[in-house]
Amino acid sequence: MGYRLSKIYTRTGDKGTTGLGDGRRVEKDSARIEAIGTVDELNCLIGVLITQNPPEEIARLLTGIQHRLFDLGGELAIPGHSVLNEQSVTDLEQPLDQLNTELPPLKEFILPAGNPLAASCHHARAVCRRAERRLTQLARDENEQVNRTGLKYLNRLSDLLFVIARVLARQNGGEEVYWRKGV
Repeated sequence: MGYRLSKIYTRTGDKGTTGLGDGRRVEKDSARIEAIGTVDELNCLIGVLITQNPPEEIARLLTGIQHRLFDLGGELAIPGHSVLNEQSVTDLEQPLDQLNTELPPLKEFILPAGNPLAASCHHARAVCRRAERRLTQLARDENEQVNRTGLKYLNRLSDLLFVIARVLARQNGGEEVYWRKGV
């Protein structure tokens, strides 16, 4: 495979537009670029989470998710292109179910805390929800040019990140921090 970027700055975006994979130029604050950027931000946060040394099983899972998020970004960069499929969603549901069976049922809301690893995972979860909102807006604006599986994927991923955060909060005898009304 050849080099994808031989020159980092091109000056083509100096006027507030950016290029899509199909050659079209769009405004940098368009719904499509907002969705791409938020998926990229989520991918970065998952990378930060991985560098904090979660258990190996979770690190492997998160690395696979990074690859799928890159696929989703590619889909968004080429309107009408699809990479994610229903198996991508199922691949999140299996570890979600497995990890969730190990946790006690929730009786209260939890705060995004517990330890740095759990808090980082909650941060990624919150950005995942934002990515889902951005993709929902894009799907509404450009209905036939968005693979709806990406919406399902982000929805499941935010659930999985919530469960992973709960698991991580319990590491090394740690606990989740429960919300208390009026404190």
